[in-house]
Amino acid sequence: MSDETVFAKLRILADAAKYDASCASSGGAKRAAGKDGIGSTTGSGICHAYTPDGRCVSLLKILLTNYCLFDCAYCINRRSSNVRRARFSVEEVVQLTLAFYRRNYIEGLFLSSGIIRSPDHTMEQLVRVAKTLRQQHGFAGYIHLKTIPEASPWLIEQAGLFADRLSINLELSSERSLKRLAPEKQGGTITAAMGQMRERIAEAREERRRFSPGGQSTQIIVGADDSNDTALLRTSDMLYRHYALRRVYYSAFSPIPEASAVLPLKPPPLQREHRLYQADWLLRHYGFSVEEIAEGSQGGMLDLEVDPKLAWALKNRHRFPVDVNRAERELLLRVPGLGARAVDRILAARRHTALRLDDVARLTAGLKRARPFLITADHRPLALTDRADLRARLLAPARQLSLF
Repeated sequence: MSDETVFAKLRILADAAKYDASCASSGGAKRAAGKDGIGSTTGSGICHAYTPDGRCVSLLKILLTNYCLFDCAYCINRRSSNVRRARFSVEEVVQLTLAFYRRNYIEGLFLSSGIIRSPDHTMEQLVRVAKTLRQQHGFAGYIHLKTIPEASPWLIEQAGLFADRLSINLELSSERSLKRLAPEKQGGTITAAMGQMRERIAEAREERRRFSPGGQSTQIIVGADDSNDTALLRTSDMLYRHYALRRVYYSAFSPIPEASAVLPLKPPPLQREHRLYQADWLLRHYGFSVEEIAEGSQGGMLDLEVDPKLAWALKNRHRFPVDVNRAERELLLRVPGLGARAVDRILAARRHTALRLDDVARLTAGLKRARPFLITADHRPLALTDRADLRARLLAPARQLSLF
């Protein structure tokens, strides 16, 4: 097949893959390339994402095909959609991946697919791509495979042997929404597959063998149904606790051509997706519960004007200000503007001296937001809990924070 034909397919299938947000390489362990192998994985973000140290890394993100037997209302590749269709062979995906890697365009592969023929047939094709790259070409770069919950557990087991991360997209947070918008999908089937994957990953770690070392992830669509933010976060919290997911990704619904009448006409505000990511971070790394994050919310929706940690602080003013020289780590983590690294630096520094405001400024870039909530050796904010206009002042230009 000519290069022109392959790149025509690439334009279609790369564009079709853009709606899937659940790709990142955090947790991917180093894979030995061997004498004649190629590629490497760094264990941090991919897919034109920025890593914590500021690097931008990329991968080839495509569908094997955008043909699909399913007719999910929110999906542009659904069976009834009038879109241009294309399909790669296993060999074409392998050669594209190698060619892009050799040109230093990518550092790995994110491969998903519509359902063709059957879930087992589709999953087998995805596994063949990863297996061929690993065994025949010695490819040691990052590979993320989107698994199909209806596929045979044996095929998913095989996928984990060759992929750095596996994911199964839940898409919608409630069984009611799945029945209405994706009637061919079953929430129980998806979570059962997640449970099996969790067991395989845990067993492999105990036995010190390789199986999806980057864990598993999923995606939830925001705004395609009437689920509020609290419901979405409760679903995410359940997935983290019961299935040990590494990440839940939130993808704002994007209206599609010739959409079903059951879908909203407009997308949700992108800020809503951003707030969900911030709230998710509080769940995973800062000890917040869903109930604390949702406290006082309007109709179960997060505040779009302020981030969830600041929203919680404003509703719990009796907990502030806190003394950076005395407060426990758990309370310092709840101070707006202080991240986990900044808190750890504060705890280390205060062993040697009583911290002043200038000291805190050297330990965190978020002092302007944290200042009204902190006590230092030379700073005590004025009547924080008595200010009726505290929220307005915090939303005002940064220079007004000096009033605290």
